[in-house]
Amino acid sequence: MASLTVPPAPTWPRQDAIDLHRAFKGFGCDSTTVINILAHRDAAHRAAIHHEYRAIFHQDLTRRIAAELSGHHKRAMLLWILDPSSRDATILKQSLTGDITDLRAATELVCSRTPSQLHAMRGTYRARFGCYVEHDVTERTSGDHQRLLLAYLAIPRCEGGGGGVDAGLAALDARELYKAGERRLGTDERAFVRVFSERSSAHMAAVARAYQHMYDRSLEAAVKSETSGNFGFGLLTILRCAESPARYFAKVLHKAMKGIGTSDSTLIRVVVTRAEIDMQYIKAEYHRMYKRSLADAIHSETSGNYRTFLLSLVGRDRAY
Repeated sequence: MASLTVPPAPTWPRQDAIDLHRAFKGFGCDSTTVINILAHRDAAHRAAIHHEYRAIFHQDLTRRIAAELSGHHKRAMLLWILDPSSRDATILKQSLTGDITDLRAATELVCSRTPSQLHAMRGTYRARFGCYVEHDVTERTSGDHQRLLLAYLAIPRCEGGGGGVDAGLAALDARELYKAGERRLGTDERAFVRVFSERSSAHMAAVARAYQHMYDRSLEAAVKSETSGNFGFGLLTILRCAESPARYFAKVLHKAMKGIGTSDSTLIRVVVTRAEIDMQYIKAEYHRMYKRSLADAIHSETSGNYRTFLLSLVGRDRAY
């Protein structure tokens, strides 16, 4: 369930474009107006605003925002105004080929997305950057990590439940993973790649339950003991998102904000990509696990227009 809130009465993209232009004019930028408009419009409406802004003012809205805003607020807003597949493609491109590569972020993005989201992102990546995402993944990764990402991108899987789960097949997969890992000396990583990349999220959750039942040990613990590095991180991301995407992202957000300093890149990435998908569920999980609202945590770790914008996307707290 999304946390994005939109006005109860429909707004006209043309008027939004005009109001944004007014907010940009003069000395300084009226960031409050920019946030009040863009943080409360869905993807289709934001795309229409882009079109109207260019038609009226013969300027690209993205470039104007980049010129008017700064810092973390600018980074978050530039990602937010993109449509979901363009946003994912941009985050992945930056993570793989930016000045500072972030293979953890790239791995999380690929391994946490649904088949339909990955399909849309791959097409957008090609159209937007003129190359296949698989090319950049191959250039920047290696070994089992590379094999996992390429397989997860390419192999078609059922969406969600996919019409039900075969308990017998789940048990067979659990047995294969046990034989490939904990039962033998060394690890057959290719077996892990095959099972984790070919099965739907609902099936992987069933495999995890079967593994626990058959071997009295969690599949997550087995993955941790048998794999490492970005390869292990990718497997864990697939498994944890299969069991509960909301719980997974609640933990990611908590880790980004705990201790000294905040991982703003992680905070921005999760908030802007999940606000239109399942942020309400993430907020509920965050409150359940950490006995504190996500909004309160964000408020304490951010400031200024950056804080206002993120809190606008996350939405008001609810009673959990």
